[in-house]
Amino acid sequence: MANVVVVGTQWGDEGKGKIVDLLTEHVELVVRYQGGNNAGHTLVVKGQKYIFHLIPSGILHAGKKCLIGNGVVVDPEVLIGEIDRLQAQGIKIGPHNLQLSEKAHIIMPYHQRLDLARERAKGDGKIGTTGRGIGPCYEDKAARCGVRAVDLIDPVALKAKIDYNLKEKNFILEKFLDDKPLDADEIFKHYREMGEYLKPIVANVSLILDETRRQGKNILFEGAQGTHLDIDHGTYPFVTSSNPVAGGACTGAGIGPNRLERVVGISKAYTTRVGGGPFITEALDADGEHLQVQGAEFGATTGRRRRTGWLDMVVLQDSARLNGLTGLTITKLDVLTGLNPLKICVAYDLAGELLTVPPASLTALEQCRPVYEEFPGWQEDITGVRTFGDLPRTAQSYLEKIEELSGVPIQIVSVGPDREETILLANPFAV
Repeated sequence: MANVVVVGTQWGDEGKGKIVDLLTEHVELVVRYQGGNNAGHTLVVKGQKYIFHLIPSGILHAGKKCLIGNGVVVDPEVLIGEIDRLQAQGIKIGPHNLQLSEKAHIIMPYHQRLDLARERAKGDGKIGTTGRGIGPCYEDKAARCGVRAVDLIDPVALKAKIDYNLKEKNFILEKFLDDKPLDADEIFKHYREMGEYLKPIVANVSLILDETRRQGKNILFEGAQGTHLDIDHGTYPFVTSSNPVAGGACTGAGIGPNRLERVVGISKAYTTRVGGGPFITEALDADGEHLQVQGAEFGATTGRRRRTGWLDMVVLQDSARLNGLTGLTITKLDVLTGLNPLKICVAYDLAGELLTVPPASLTALEQCRPVYEEFPGWQEDITGVRTFGDLPRTAQSYLEKIEELSGVPIQIVSVGPDREETILLANPFAV
């Protein structure tokens, strides 16, 4: 038996969905433990593209169960839409393969309205939120006035919470943000209907996890976003509202830390970032354009163009420490084909001082400049390669350098978007 956590080591969009899908064949359960539908996983299986926002990508495997943990904030409209799309693609969804934590918080229309109105009001100071209501929902969770899945299926509790919350939310929308108020009855009617739709899959996820663990079966924990979007450890305030780090799996799913054996960090062979915030290795030149175009770097959720740049080992080393990584997965190695030389940032230069850990001060971080080491590239198409030894020697050297600098063994290398375009060096569930 092994319980493995999969985490992003950068700013999200590292390709976690493909790796979760790849590892699902070795597990009984796949659990999403934080975030909301501001995250998106794009997966290509046998030429067909699937985009997931809330449901773990393991849902594509027959006989497996996917869980949405209490740490996730759930937009029920998005979840229902995702269920309907999957069923239209021939994947039957029900309690046998998908369950939602009764303690998961629900994104309400006032969360979305507040999110968008606040971002507009910030003007040039906006942080790049997706406007999905994620942050305001987590705010209500902390303020102890949130609506949970268990309330969604209880009409009395649902109506009381909507009425209570709208008194404050409508005041803020109208008086402070110059926006229109929302109607409590309309919201209640719509959310009551969605609650009835979702009622069969609402369950005690923590209990399911413990029962599965006691049976000696493998469990895979899936985080959304990336380590450096973590609200505690990321580039604050340009962060998400939850804890994508591996420790978030315990609180976001309801399992003890001594039950987690391994942590696999996912990193692109380069770096991307969506929205605002410092990005030390950003490449605003032809190399950056190459990474953007060849990597198809557009957000799965928003369609926004991702910022691109060279691999940042300061970021990756920090993630290795914060998450206690036991293994690394490098994705999109094929995107580097044709670039020469390749660069890896090994330190930050802050006014002559070399840093190997990102400074907490945003002011200091924005003044940092990358210190690069250069490596020869390759021209060969590597999408058909299935063993490490068949990679061009320069590609092997590039990966070996990442291992050396991070201090973490590489277990998986992705050389293309399809499930089969993968080099498996070590199975995290078998090592």
